[in-house]
Amino acid sequence: MTRTFTLLASVAALACAPSPLVAQTTDLGEPLAEGGEVETTGTQASGEDAEGGLTFTVTDESDWSDIGVAIPAFATDRNRPTPASTDGTEALGREIARVITANLRNNGLFKPVGPDSLPQPDFSQITSPAWGSWSGRGAEMLVHGYVRARDDEKLVVGCYLYDVALKDELIREGWVVRPADWRRAAHKCSDLIYARLTGEDPFFDSRIAYIAETGPKDNRVKRLAVMDSDGANHRFITLGSATALTPRYSPDYSKILYLSYVDGNPRIYVYDIGSGRQQLVTENANPTLAPRWSPDGRHILYSMAVAGNTDIYRVPVTGGTPERLTSAPGIDIAGSYSPDGSKIVFESDRSGAQQCYVMDADGTNQRRISFFGGRCATPEWSPRGDQIAFTRIAGDFNVAVMTPSGGSMRVLTRGWQDEAPTWAPNGRIIQFFRTARNSGRSSLWQVDLTGRNERRLPTPVDASDPAWGPIRP
Repeated sequence: MTRTFTLLASVAALACAPSPLVAQTTDLGEPLAEGGEVETTGTQASGEDAEGGLTFTVTDESDWSDIGVAIPAFATDRNRPTPASTDGTEALGREIARVITANLRNNGLFKPVGPDSLPQPDFSQITSPAWGSWSGRGAEMLVHGYVRARDDEKLVVGCYLYDVALKDELIREGWVVRPADWRRAAHKCSDLIYARLTGEDPFFDSRIAYIAETGPKDNRVKRLAVMDSDGANHRFITLGSATALTPRYSPDYSKILYLSYVDGNPRIYVYDIGSGRQQLVTENANPTLAPRWSPDGRHILYSMAVAGNTDIYRVPVTGGTPERLTSAPGIDIAGSYSPDGSKIVFESDRSGAQQCYVMDADGTNQRRISFFGGRCATPEWSPRGDQIAFTRIAGDFNVAVMTPSGGSMRVLTRGWQDEAPTWAPNGRIIQFFRTARNSGRSSLWQVDLTGRNERRLPTPVDASDPAWGPIRP
């Protein structure tokens, strides 16, 4: 199928100076106030249409993989020591380029060539590429960048994307970061490239929460853990003295919701990422399952078993009296809001087997949507609102997607036990966990909506219950 993409060009760019940077933020969060360093100008790329977008046509989604993206090591004005690298800014520039290369390669859309196979440009070439050299290597797109250490130990990282055939700059941006945040700058650059070349929302500068599992099966220790979208910067949040389950990031990224069992009693906690403090939302003597945020961050859905019937409840994030949304006989669990908050998809066995249902946010108009054979479990609405990911159980457990009405069902994975899908912030990639048939060990995996690009995410221990957070502020 032929589709035409318009690449948006309405992004502020920098002046082309040998100190080539638009640094829009400090520490990727605080306003930058550094006189004389930042100049913002409006630019347009060659080949733009009347609306300011670069237009081209591809005949199939697989054509994206034919775009050759060269990513040489980021240059530096002079090799200076930095806490981010014992070998200085020159070595760090190579590491940044490696992260960007891995990001673009792993999402399945491009075939980038990284710094270990390319010559390293001089600092002066960052804004004046050697076009003949790159076109001779077959590169269609060129990523240039630099890293510079300031006297206050912070790093300035600049990122540039060029069209080699047009000999034109498409976009540039820069960031001032603490040394510990150098990988965030690499992810931000990856997001910049991805968004510019696809016209889609980015997702690399995001984090994943999951449950880290250790110990024997009859005495499993389950801790809350977080990491970057590529598996780096791993950190355990809880100690493991209480079982942690089903984490979810808040819509504004500031908190993590999770379920904890202490002495057999379930509690729903909200963990504040900035302060490290926890807030108890609700505690029940009854079995409690699958807490989820509302899109506005004001309410929490969860399921609770009372007198043999499991229903979905809603409670304010500050706590209080819960409101029951379902009442049909059976088990109603795993509620997930639509992005606009108007509807909830959930799992129920009221028909005699696990199937997926949709209801209005107040619990009315409950209706079954899965009629394609097998069972339907753990549904989660896409951030775009156009699809629902779920676990399809038909012999094996596999990750599948369908429309909100239950149509166009597609199975994306073919593992033995793949379950609990969670969406990337842009709604293009799905994370899930896979249990190995023989060993019973679990690990985190990602697959895109084509079902062709599947990869395992590294974790230091066994992993389950992943939750992909929003783009970091």
